[in-house]
Amino acid sequence: MIPNMGSMDRKIRSFVIAPVLVILAIVFSHVLWLMVVLLVLAVVMWATSAVKTCPLYMPFKFSTAKK
Repeated sequence: MIPNMGSMDRKIRSFVIAPVLVILAIVFSHVLWLMVVLLVLAVVMWATSAVKTCPLYMPFKFSTAKK
């Protein structure tokens, strides 16, 4: 896959969005389905950051990576 995420996009996903999702999952741990959804979203954020590719960017030909 061609990388389509820039370094700032990856940092925001890894160090801002994913941790916030985990914290929200802990806060809403009494609602099991919501906790699971939030944790899955956090894992997806970390995974897309690790592989430098966002599948949602592909259909729109969007890229934050430097050319």
